[in-house]
Amino acid sequence: MNYGLLSTHTGASAATPSLTDAVLRLIWREHRISRAEIARKLGLSRSTVTEIVRTLFKRELVAEAGRGESSGGRRPVMLEFQYDARCILGVDIGATHVAVAVTNLKGQLHIWKEASHEVRKDKEGTRALIVRMCDESLAESGHGAERLLSISIAVPSPVDPAHPEWLSEVVIPDWHGRSDLDRLHERYGVPVYVDNDANLGAMGEHWWGAGNGVNDFVFIKLGRGSGAGHILGGALYRGSAGVAGEIGHMPIDAYGKRCACGLNGCLGTFIGSRALKARARALLEEDANSILAHYSLNTAVIAKAALAGDSVGVQVVREAADHLGTALVGYINLMNPKMIILGGSLAEAGDLLLDPIREKVQRSALVRSVPDVEIRTSELGRHAVAVGAATLALDAAFSAPSLLRRASKPGVMDSYSKLPT
Repeated sequence: MNYGLLSTHTGASAATPSLTDAVLRLIWREHRISRAEIARKLGLSRSTVTEIVRTLFKRELVAEAGRGESSGGRRPVMLEFQYDARCILGVDIGATHVAVAVTNLKGQLHIWKEASHEVRKDKEGTRALIVRMCDESLAESGHGAERLLSISIAVPSPVDPAHPEWLSEVVIPDWHGRSDLDRLHERYGVPVYVDNDANLGAMGEHWWGAGNGVNDFVFIKLGRGSGAGHILGGALYRGSAGVAGEIGHMPIDAYGKRCACGLNGCLGTFIGSRALKARARALLEEDANSILAHYSLNTAVIAKAALAGDSVGVQVVREAADHLGTALVGYINLMNPKMIILGGSLAEAGDLLLDPIREKVQRSALVRSVPDVEIRTSELGRHAVAVGAATLALDAAFSAPSLLRRASKPGVMDSYSKLPT
């Protein structure tokens, strides 16, 4: 079963990987390639390649794209993967927002929509908003539902692979432990996947962003809560029950405030959006000249104020960096990652956040670990999680290319693996 697969068409069977699948993957990876190169790289006869390519033409996944360079004979006709033949919907559900991305089969962002919403307190309203945003995004993309490959959803909760419909009641208590997002399958007739938001941020950065080509890194999403996604040995690591990466519930002060999870002094009680706003309000009582006194507070506003040199904004960011640095020192000593990527609104503070963290790591982490780790912000920025969600669906499609071989209404998929790079 695919990780986080909520719903598929029933009664269909997954196709066994075939020569067609291998050819399709190769053309996707190379983008432009000749029939002769395909035959040579896969050890196939020219006639077999010709027959397979004819099938891919019919499915509109591959087209001829002029002639390539000659290696001594006639210039070969080049084949080109049609990345826009299908589209994917990536949905990012946060505690207070919903975002929808439409990507093609190369992870390129075509449509982006984002709306503020009290997700934690309004389950039905959130689902209605997701449907409306998905409908609008498909209409604007020019593809329409008939070209939709699948939908993948990022949620602010651990996801158990055996029960992907379950959600943490600690994180979003008003949803009563169930997402009911499989109803999107009923509306659009395509597979629906779900995974943790930080995991999908890590996947997006690994395929298309700052972590591309890096096989061991941690992506940390900083928002209302904090979560970490791990790429270990080039693959996403979720833990035995999908709970790996709950860095926001890492206790860093045994005498600190009570966390919603029941522990004291969790990292999230220091760097979560509610904690940052509370700290900013406390500092504003002593500094009425701060520009933050004129704004409705949120993490993005605090980060922008800090970048503008506002004293309250700078202090809030530096204190958050100190607390986050404490947690990251433990991560570095334990995991020895090559890179740590910070995403979310707080990461918009850039070097004002990064520099104090780097200094703390230099002082406190094991000497041999420090030179090996690069600490930086996300390359995909606010799009990281939604694009990562779409990437999960793309990864699943290339694990079971029967999905790609259908013009519409794909069938069940039953395996999960990393697309070759």
